[in-house]
Amino acid sequence: MEFQAVVMAVGGGSRMTDLTSGIPKPLLPVGNKPLIWYPLNLLERVGFEEIIVITTRDVQKALCADFKMKMKLDIVCIPDEADMGTADSLRHIYQKLKTDILVLSCDLITDVALHEVVDLFRAHDASLAMLMRKGQDGLEPVPGQKGKKKAVEQRDFIGVDSTGKRLLFMANEADLDEELVIKGSILQKHPRIRFHTGLVDAHLYCLKKYVVDFLMENNCLHVNVFHPNSLTSDTYLDWSITSIRSELIPYLVRKQFSSASSQQRQEEKEEDLKKKELKSLDIYSFIKEANTLTFAPYDACWNACRGDSWEDLSRSQVRCYVHIMKEGLCSRVSTLGLYMEANRQVSKLLPVICPEESLVHSSAQIVSKHLVGVDSLIGPDTQVGEKSSIKHSVIGSSCVIRDRVTVTSCLLMNSVTVEEGSNIQGSVICNNAVIEKGADIKNCLIGSSQRIEAKAKRVNEVIVGNDQLMEI
Repeated sequence: MEFQAVVMAVGGGSRMTDLTSGIPKPLLPVGNKPLIWYPLNLLERVGFEEIIVITTRDVQKALCADFKMKMKLDIVCIPDEADMGTADSLRHIYQKLKTDILVLSCDLITDVALHEVVDLFRAHDASLAMLMRKGQDGLEPVPGQKGKKKAVEQRDFIGVDSTGKRLLFMANEADLDEELVIKGSILQKHPRIRFHTGLVDAHLYCLKKYVVDFLMENNCLHVNVFHPNSLTSDTYLDWSITSIRSELIPYLVRKQFSSASSQQRQEEKEEDLKKKELKSLDIYSFIKEANTLTFAPYDACWNACRGDSWEDLSRSQVRCYVHIMKEGLCSRVSTLGLYMEANRQVSKLLPVICPEESLVHSSAQIVSKHLVGVDSLIGPDTQVGEKSSIKHSVIGSSCVIRDRVTVTSCLLMNSVTVEEGSNIQGSVICNNAVIEKGADIKNCLIGSSQRIEAKAKRVNEVIVGNDQLMEI
């Protein structure tokens, strides 16, 4: 077995709590399938027979009860009271990990050719290979936004070599001052670096087994820190790696151009300064001599290594690479806006990965079928009345949509009732909600079991709990 696959499904969806307070994030419906189904399906399609899923007990119950997949799911539950990051979660399952690993987040929906990331990892004998995509622009209005523009998120500065594959620099805008300073050791080997500020981490990583060993042995590191905007690196701190994305990967990227010999000299210096302290082991302590690259297995893809000489590959044993996805679907469902967009886009993906399934379930009863858009999904046992129009929308199971209803760019979850003459646009309607006769709803989030009164007009509102109104 070359890789073990791990799906992270622990996060509570802190950026979309109006949805995840009632439904665990991995189980949120996207295209009438649970969100976690998409990374699991991706792995099953490329041949994985067993996957480790790290999750909570609530999600475990649903996976055991509702999921029908050919591969085996080895479900590991994190204690409810535990506050674990993604690196902590890998430590939690360390005894199960015997090979290099492929880690995916449960909120990733993509049609990436997974072999492109894996081949990059193999061809360069990389410590890390990761997937990135271009940021999504022009998203539709988010329910409950009240016309306010979403705050601009801080960007990542991603530096790659001339091939666009070797990951040379990675820092978040929040960690940078007014200038961006590059280590001299990087510029010596790669005098031309191409920087991107519009890339988004897809949270898909190939990691060497020795990186996981390093994580396990180093719950707390005493490290010599390089500051992105400082020419010196003489700050020492005790640091525990809890996150793969924000801590482990930047650490590996920085370590690429520190040779093992210079690292040993640094360790000896630290030992002189801290003789009485127990030092943490550096990543180089975990790289075996047997890990040097051999040509034979990779002759077919050696041309892909044109940016790396044999000397570089043999000396710089920590190597990080990135596959930048330029076409196709690649989305992390991490906000309400991205959740809505995923439901709009998934009608293009499902016919490709599930060609045997119709977008409109065979048990759905639709009077005016010509008024249902070809890009809409309708779940089992749903009823759609006469002259009712459904465009660019996802309708869940067991919904009842009466006559002369218009639904545009919406997500209706399961068992939703929409009475005659209602109009719903750009909204999320959660399980068991009731929209009474003649209601007009635009860009709203209606919580589970909520009731909107007849002829009510609701615009840019979030209605949850006991008729509580909340602004995002």
